[in-house]
Amino acid sequence: MKVIVLIAVTMLSLLPARQYQTNQREMNGAWTANEGNTSFTLVFEDGYFSFACFDIPGKRFIRTYGGSFTASDGALNFKYEFDSAEKETVGTTKKMIARMDGIILLLDIGNGIKKWTRIDDGKNTLAGNWRITGRMKDGQMEVMPLRARKTVKLLSGTRFQWVAINTETKEFFGTGGGTFTFLNGKYTEHIEFFSRDSSRVGASLSFDGSINDKVWTHRGASSKGDPIHEEWTREN
Repeated sequence: MKVIVLIAVTMLSLLPARQYQTNQREMNGAWTANEGNTSFTLVFEDGYFSFACFDIPGKRFIRTYGGSFTASDGALNFKYEFDSAEKETVGTTKKMIARMDGIILLLDIGNGIKKWTRIDDGKNTLAGNWRITGRMKDGQMEVMPLRARKTVKLLSGTRFQWVAINTETKEFFGTGGGTFTFLNGKYTEHIEFFSRDSSRVGASLSFDGSINDKVWTHRGASSKGDPIHEEWTREN
């Protein structure tokens, strides 16, 4: 994954110098870039980020990676917790020059500079980085303590993505994502990519949801129709 310096300099110079400072809070929200039927999304919330590449018409998941990030002095510093294509990147860090002007972001994601357009500003009751910490089993809420193997869900103002990973073994188990709404206690996901089962693309799932402090509870049915009662805790 190499940055083509001449292209980077030319494109990054298109933005005015006064906009060259980038901070973590400014990055919050979702961004998109498209090439034909291929969609690229970036979500930044609570110091965490996720990148996803997928083809909605073809119902094809292509790649995802993500982890923690910081932003300062016109650069983003990524520390990878998962990568569906290159597990050797897990645990490594990378600094990327970023230039932002309003709803436009210029950023290299590994295959050249892309022009990203802001989808939302990350303002939503559910916006943040969540980890599953409880699941109902046999009538009892089974506590799921923090460990290397985990499932996290990152939400912006309009987009969601979950990933199941192991940060010690660098394993990637699956992901899914798309858009969501949360209105009057009803949380609804509209699936745009699903690494485990492409037939789920285009489906919508609705759950009864509520938030109590840092705990988000939802109940409903999975994409397979199995009952779900889960608790997610906001990560910082």
